[in-house]
Amino acid sequence: MATRILLIEDDQLVREAYEEALRGEGFDVEIAADGQEGLNKARLGGYSIILLDMMLPKIDGLGILRGLRQEPPQVKNGPVLLLTNLSHDPVINQAMDLGASAALIKSDIDPGLLIESIKAYVAAGGTDGAAGGA
Repeated sequence: MATRILLIEDDQLVREAYEEALRGEGFDVEIAADGQEGLNKARLGGYSIILLDMMLPKIDGLGILRGLRQEPPQVKNGPVLLLTNLSHDPVINQAMDLGASAALIKSDIDPGLLIESIKAYVAAGGTDGAAGGA
């Protein structure tokens, strides 16, 4: 079974670069371009990994994490990896408290590094108990 990834990212160039790299590695990728669409898809569940931008239109990353905690998905998701430009921000701490597994700093990561990070989570079993089953 292919690794299913939900990429929630509003920046079209970033989204397309990550999507192309992920699909090139054989991952099954679904896209959400805003927070509401991302929350709706995440609530359906069954994703191996969710890549979550923190600054999104409609609902931000924290709102998505809160929404998943209040109304858990129908089928459990794997870990939530934050995509952010906020490196030492209280928002990251809040996101981790809400169940995110790690923060990937966009300015420090290219599609190749993103692939390596995802493969490491998949190899570790895809979950670490975080995200409260988000």
